[in-house]
Amino acid sequence: MKHIMTVFLMLVLVSTAGAAGKAVSYGVDGKNYEGYFISPSPKAPLILLVHDWDGLTDYEIKRANMLADLGYSVFAADLFGAGIRPAEDKDKRRYTDELYQDRGKMRSLLQGALETAKSEGANIHAAVAMGYCFGGAAVLEFARSGADMKGFVMFHGGLTTPKDQDYSKTKGKLLVLHGTADTSVSMDDFAKLAMALEEKGISHEMITYSGAPHAFTVFGSNRYREDADKKSWKRFTAFLEETLAR
Repeated sequence: MKHIMTVFLMLVLVSTAGAAGKAVSYGVDGKNYEGYFISPSPKAPLILLVHDWDGLTDYEIKRANMLADLGYSVFAADLFGAGIRPAEDKDKRRYTDELYQDRGKMRSLLQGALETAKSEGANIHAAVAMGYCFGGAAVLEFARSGADMKGFVMFHGGLTTPKDQDYSKTKGKLLVLHGTADTSVSMDDFAKLAMALEEKGISHEMITYSGAPHAFTVFGSNRYREDADKKSWKRFTAFLEETLAR
């Protein structure tokens, strides 16, 4: 299962592919946040990585380091606040619900993370946003906001569109990687998103993996499905090569 901040603080000292990751303290609208940044080179394309509902933990750090090994800079955003890494489901739900109910704040936090990545020297002009579970829903919110990204990727993310929103402002391509056996985000939601994207002419690719439940990429959990994880990661990395040509 995912661990919390003690492991995170240990992992920021780990070097990967010649790059050392670090914790980054930053502020958005007067509140303190703590992200994670790793970059193999100043010109490397950027991945803005958004955590799931237990906050930025060692899982996201591991994924960031995997991407750095492939030559990408990664800024792992913090949408909850410095030191806030909820362990109980009721607390995870409280923090995510706050942002679901305040989409403007969610967008500000994502934009603030991107601006912080820029201040760290990241190449935000060749950038893709990606997220897991709650983070996938946040990435879709960023896409609908008109964020100037080359692409948006979600792994087993929330796929519903708020009633007052659509994809008319979306820039960049979308890649949706979903588990067919996901009981938290239905295949009806999957189909409705496909129709919404098609209606607005948004370039998209959407894949489902048989037998994969919600959170199928989370190492060590009882939901982890190695086959779906490996296949989705392979498609994701190919998408990055196609979208962020170097």
